[in-house]
Amino acid sequence: MSVPRLAVTVDLVVLTVREQRLSALIWRRDRAPYDGTWSLPGGFIQLDEDLPAAASRLMAERAGLADVRIHLEQLATYGYPDRDPRQRVVSVAYLGLAPDLPASSRAQVLWTAVDELIHHDSAAFDHRRILCDGVERARAKLEYTSLAAAFCPPEFTVAELRRVYEIVWGTVLDPRNFHRKVTGADRFLIPTDRTTTRDGGRPARLYSQGDAEQLRPPMLRPRA
Repeated sequence: MSVPRLAVTVDLVVLTVREQRLSALIWRRDRAPYDGTWSLPGGFIQLDEDLPAAASRLMAERAGLADVRIHLEQLATYGYPDRDPRQRVVSVAYLGLAPDLPASSRAQVLWTAVDELIHHDSAAFDHRRILCDGVERARAKLEYTSLAAAFCPPEFTVAELRRVYEIVWGTVLDPRNFHRKVTGADRFLIPTDRTTTRDGGRPARLYSQGDAEQLRPPMLRPRA
């Protein structure tokens, strides 16, 4: 029995908050197929390479984010037959999250607001679908895990953390209710003895991330 040949790629959904907007790192294509459209950074895995190693390599080579501390997890696998017009390709997507990620030195690689990519711009392959899945994964994980702190610097205020939730979820949250929930969640935040006025107004206490992976109780999204 003949064994069908197929290629395997890794595609990266890299998200950060830039200029108060949830933004994704994209690659502007300058060759066929889909010349002139955007795609996610990624590439083919090597024969002697494991998937996590390929994701880390492509994060440096294609996304231009070498030696950057970033939360990286496997998102999903995409393998329907017509997703690439050139050949049969299976893609393993990874989701990366970090605060204040730098701009790329490559002209083709740029940060773009997620809402513009999803609603107004043309995408190569099935990368709009992969991006939407990555954004929804990030939104859902903010409810039950401490992932929101991955968008924050090592020390942050509750107001800065609240803005992460508001930007990722796309909704306004009540400041007092939010403060009560996050400071009451078991081992989510660790208060420091330092304050800051970078939010403006009175000095605000700085917190660091605790060792909790799951939020107890969870931070549920407001439902329409």
